[in-house]
Amino acid sequence: MNDRLAVAGGTGLIGRLVVDAIRAAGREPVVVARSAGVDVLTGAGLDAALTGVDAVIDVVNVGTQRRRRAVDFFGTAAATLARAERRAGVRHHVALSIVGIDRVDTGYYAGKLRQEEVVTRGEVPWTILRATQFHEFAGQLLDLLPGPAAIVPNMLSRPVAAREVAEHLVALAGGPAIGRAPEIAGPEERRMADLVRRLARSRGSHRAVWELPALGTAATAAARGALLPSGPGPRGTETFEQWLARTRGPQLIRSEPAAGERR
Repeated sequence: MNDRLAVAGGTGLIGRLVVDAIRAAGREPVVVARSAGVDVLTGAGLDAALTGVDAVIDVVNVGTQRRRRAVDFFGTAAATLARAERRAGVRHHVALSIVGIDRVDTGYYAGKLRQEEVVTRGEVPWTILRATQFHEFAGQLLDLLPGPAAIVPNMLSRPVAAREVAEHLVALAGGPAIGRAPEIAGPEERRMADLVRRLARSRGSHRAVWELPALGTAATAAARGALLPSGPGPRGTETFEQWLARTRGPQLIRSEPAAGERR
């Protein structure tokens, strides 16, 4: 095992935290992103980036709910990474996924399922870690919903600090491939609308926050807890209120589009 760990999507919210966690562990991060001259869709620059890399942590992302676009993006990125990893002799592929994507049918989740399918069929030993929604997700909802009121999905979750997920990904990457890792989640069950309201108030905003009615199969499943972990696993310790106090309710962290993403 050498000290180089590649982070596909290393300029996004979770990617930056993974890079920080790698450095804190005394290892060398290799950022795989278009700003670094690497594209996980076309493969441009990927062979050079993975030279001497021990493991790849895949946290690439695309901002869409369109099923075809999500499936194409995640499937292509996973397959391109797998081919390059095989050529480079990468020991371990670690992919971040989401708890409940096989129980809540959305376009984005279909893309994540396609990513998992490609990873599990690949030749590089793999680990998939499913995580619940990050604490930061409340800020993303608030910032991306314009107008006097924020309309929030009816969702029961167990939010977790992205920082804790990043640290767990790095720990997994340093060990042997284990297939499907136990799901990671936060310490408390919470309704997403309540978290968005608390975040808005912490920013001094008086915007109304309304919870969407649970209409349709996917929305009903999310409202009833389909996005909660289905078994035991690691649990983050930082509550939403502790995260809020630590970060003071930051605005949505904006970064370049995920490697290969076209806006």
